[in-house]
Amino acid sequence: MSSNKNTPKKKSILINVIFVVVVLAIAAALLVARNLRSTSAALRAELIYGDDNTTMNLPLDVNDTYDVDTGYYTVHIEIKDGAARFVDSPCPDHICESFGWLSHEDQTATCLPARAVLTIVPAA
Repeated sequence: MSSNKNTPKKKSILINVIFVVVVLAIAAALLVARNLRSTSAALRAELIYGDDNTTMNLPLDVNDTYDVDTGYYTVHIEIKDGAARFVDSPCPDHICESFGWLSHEDQTATCLPARAVLTIVPAA
């Protein structure tokens, strides 16, 4: 008799475990697909700055440093080894520098005092 009472409970636990395994497998597959897409697609850095949202496209395949006057501060963007970052920020808090190197699609760093946003986007 006691085995009949445990059977529905065991089935419920088994169904929950299978559900969790399926969800984790789907999440892992999506993560792998996103990483493959990000590393295989040609990317560029896009800097949007100033009150008029001026856009500057920066290639990630050429190591260089860009000094851009945003109308508030001159931001310094470094491109190296397929990644971009804010460096030597003149703003008071230097938070934009703490974002570090951006190299994957949709990664973003922002310098609010300079009104500048640096984002990695697909190359057009």
